[in-house]
Amino acid sequence: MMVDSTMAQVGRNLSDAMRILGDGQRELEAAIETRHFSRSSIPGPLQGDGQDVAAILHLVHDLIHEEEEEEDQPRPQMQNVGEQGHMALLGHSLAAYISVLDRERLRKLTTRILSDTTLWLCRLFRYENGSAYFHEDDREGLVKVCRLVINARYEDYASEGYAVLSSQQPVIYQSAACRPGLGQHVCSQLGLPLSSLCTVPCNTVFGSQHQMDVALLDKLIKEDVETGKLPLLLIANAGTPGAGHTDKLGRLKDLCDQYSMWLHVEGVNLATLALGPVTSAVMAASRCDSMTLTPGLWLGLPAVSAVTLYRHEDPALSLAAGLTSSQPVEKLRALPLWLSLQYLGHNGIIQKISHASALSQQLLQKLKPLTCIRTSVEDELNSPVVLLKFSQETSAASSSSSVEGFCAGEREVLNTFNRWLGEQLAQLVPSSGVDVVELEDEGTCVRFSPLLTAAVLGTEQRDVEDLVEKLSELVAVMSSTMSLRQDFREESHRHAPFLRYMEQPSWPGLGAIRYEPQAEGMDESRREKELKKINTELLRKLQDLDTDIVFSSGPEFETEDDCIFVCMVAEDVDVSELVDTMAALGRDIEESGRLLENMTEVVRKGIQEAELELQRANEEKLLEEGMLRQLPVVGSVLNWFSPVESSIKGRTFNLAAGSLASTEVMYSTKAQAGRPPLQDSPTLSSKRPPGQRLFRRSGAATDSMSETSSAGQAEEMSSDLPAAAVPEEDLPTACDVIPEEESSEQEPRQEEADGACEERSPDGQEMEESGR
Repeated sequence: MMVDSTMAQVGRNLSDAMRILGDGQRELEAAIETRHFSRSSIPGPLQGDGQDVAAILHLVHDLIHEEEEEEDQPRPQMQNVGEQGHMALLGHSLAAYISVLDRERLRKLTTRILSDTTLWLCRLFRYENGSAYFHEDDREGLVKVCRLVINARYEDYASEGYAVLSSQQPVIYQSAACRPGLGQHVCSQLGLPLSSLCTVPCNTVFGSQHQMDVALLDKLIKEDVETGKLPLLLIANAGTPGAGHTDKLGRLKDLCDQYSMWLHVEGVNLATLALGPVTSAVMAASRCDSMTLTPGLWLGLPAVSAVTLYRHEDPALSLAAGLTSSQPVEKLRALPLWLSLQYLGHNGIIQKISHASALSQQLLQKLKPLTCIRTSVEDELNSPVVLLKFSQETSAASSSSSVEGFCAGEREVLNTFNRWLGEQLAQLVPSSGVDVVELEDEGTCVRFSPLLTAAVLGTEQRDVEDLVEKLSELVAVMSSTMSLRQDFREESHRHAPFLRYMEQPSWPGLGAIRYEPQAEGMDESRREKELKKINTELLRKLQDLDTDIVFSSGPEFETEDDCIFVCMVAEDVDVSELVDTMAALGRDIEESGRLLENMTEVVRKGIQEAELELQRANEEKLLEEGMLRQLPVVGSVLNWFSPVESSIKGRTFNLAAGSLASTEVMYSTKAQAGRPPLQDSPTLSSKRPPGQRLFRRSGAATDSMSETSSAGQAEEMSSDLPAAAVPEEDLPTACDVIPEEESSEQEPRQEEADGACEERSPDGQEMEESGR
């Protein structure tokens, strides 16, 4: 009775833990207090007083989601832990409890658990008379099997160790399509040199390009035998990691029997052995000497160990290789799977695997109408893995001018687009479980393998429909962008040397461009600073425009600095207008910056020159009027009896031209000389009909027309123009310098004239400076 109550308490504690860890909607005050507690205590000394279970579980929850709360990011897609997942987690808790039983009871219980699980798996996956080894690392089973084969082929290995290997070097063969690093890991764990590993290429002429070349394998084995080596083991695939293709297991088994080799098979397609109709290629895996299964991924069971099924008659060699253990606790690794298999039952297991296979067929059928998507499957009628990629040939048909200049980096550009496609689909439909794979022949592809993800993520048929819907939207944008890339390049070359097209095949978008300043006489460091300043400001102004096009500074680890990257665009984008706007804004920014840099020096020199001219005018005035008129009282009396018209004229200084001129013409015409009358500057909105956004071709955006008045639309679009579009004539261009006498006599005129400046001369006269 005590055991029953303890086990029930274990179950209740697990339920409470799952509820607390899964509850992310706690009150804000409690969350703040808990986060404060976790940050102040970890890392740090152990608390003096013990904490209860609920507080510790809340702490674990906050540690899991602390980074998400700090960065205010959405939570990533987590594994769908259903009831069968709870059983697997309960198995880990029960294993800890069972391990404290007395030795005899522990031995009987673990033997029963191991025997039941082994029997169920062998019958479920059609592997008769097999034994099972449960392991955490899915590569560990292969390592143990290799050690078993070494003990079996080298009789004195148990007593002499690796010394016996020097007489006849063992060779392990693997397919070129195997998991990266698998063979190297095996050699490292066994202490074998890398020369003991032979990688067999895949087919190049006949058959699938992801299947091992059997004829070439036979040739390699014969060469190794002739040189005194011992063919030891062959690693084959029932579902390659990338494309999901199955090797010719029947022929490989016959070849292994011919040379007394061990055949080990792994791959996701082994899950289909549990289904009723099984392809002959996968059915041949039941003849292999060992296979590694990953039921945790196939059935959505968290923290469930992988299983290696093998056939061998000598239990002593299995014990020496580590495939079996005399320690009962080691056998408890099978407990989570033992509980989960009983909970699901035979029908539940078959249903999960068949559901994943049906999802692949559903996606394959829905992809057929998409002409821009090319699929790659091993068998259209029964393929658990679907590869898809964006095809350039079909997308290029929409624009005949887009392919000719695009062939140089065609493969790399397509790989970039497909990589972007996979990343976008994974973000938009996270429950689909799609990912990106890099294959040697096909390049970058998007992979849909529901046997590995459907049970974990809870993928349903509606998720496949959402995936196809999002895929159709993304493909339309990719096709239009691909067809306009060459036009974007040609338009950029047309604006040389102001614009420079940057070759960026790793950028998924219309392209990259950089504005080149045309100032002469600058050293390299100053030119780099000016280039960075102009392109940064240009990027900011482009991002402020009223347009659907996204402008970016490029990837995070981009080698080319100071570039403006244009993202994906729709088919109605006017590339010519886009590039013209980029060039015009860049020139305006450069000219404005150049004017501001030169203004300080020009103004200083102009003021000094004006002061010298006014000083000379004052000296001439003194000679003409005489000394008496300069005396305060006498001069006023003389000026009252005999007025004298001042001969000193003011000076106007044009900032744009950097030149001085007399104010006589300005006062006579009541306007600054040389300044054209103000006129409305042309704007980008003047070329667009009301309701059409920037960089859209006419007639392409009629659906987006609003019901507001055309005048209101024009005002709204004009407000989106950058400040650099204001014509140079509207900038402050003049500074007028006039003497005090003339300014006092012509004060009404002074109010009408823009840009008049007054400044006090050395002998007391005032001169005013003002710039419009």
